[in-house]
Amino acid sequence: MRAVIQRVTDAKVSIGGAVRAAIGSGLLVLLAVEETDASDDVEWLTGKIVRLRIFADEMGVMNRSVQEIQGDILLISQFTLFASTKKGNRPSYSRSARPEIAIPIYEQFIVRIIALLGRPVQTGEFGAHMVVSLTNDGPVTIIIDSKARE
Repeated sequence: MRAVIQRVTDAKVSIGGAVRAAIGSGLLVLLAVEETDASDDVEWLTGKIVRLRIFADEMGVMNRSVQEIQGDILLISQFTLFASTKKGNRPSYSRSARPEIAIPIYEQFIVRIIALLGRPVQTGEFGAHMVVSLTNDGPVTIIIDSKARE
């Protein structure tokens, strides 16, 4: 799994011109599922995201998690995070999981992140054409890959 995590003051996702979901302060998480991903990837990555200390404490140091600040999470599926541009100019998405593999893992990810966060998260719609708007706070953007575990 690969995630792009952005600290935001607000974010929203629209589908067909209508706002599907919106959040205030928290995290916008763009998530891609790879063919080889499994439950252990979900467990590791959801824990990492919920506990990632990228929000300021009382001293202005990035020392608090989204869980600690009671922030929101907007989760968007984005298979293009596994794009390969090695050959030619048209990206290949062969590492991205097919929907029959990706959807159950994406749904498992939602359930697990809700359990860890202790409250609902907002989501886009898997496979839909979405328009995502955000105000990146900082800016803070972090990329995490469950296979690299850096």
